Amino acid sequence: MPKIASQAKRLRIYIGESDHWKRRSLYQAIVEKAKELDMAGATVFRGIVGYGANSRIHTASIVDLSSDLPILVEIIDSEEYVAKLLPFLDDMLEEGMVTIDDIEVIKYGHKPPKR
Repeated sequence: MPKIASQAKRLRIYIGESDHWKRRSLYQAIVEKAKELDMAGATVFRGIVGYGANSRIHTASIVDLSSDLPILVEIIDSEEYVAKLLPFLDDMLEEGMVTIDDIEVIKYGHKPPKR
């Protein structure tokens, strides 16, 4: 199985589950935009507990079930492709946080990447 090592960027977008953009969930809109821009892939993680700038704890506990759980959208791609998404995030995000890290990627697979 071929193994490809390379440098990349990890883009993390921290938002809330109840955040929306143009009448649909913000995390779904971000993933759809990443797909439209031909980014390598995106994953959405739903947190079980967390808090942000307003310091209100959001939890999945049965006692105080929140409808605004923490959401993390993670995208790993080249610097060029991450840069293509950033202007759209400027428009989409009303609040939240974005981080960008340099990472090393080791990809295993049967086919070489398309690009």
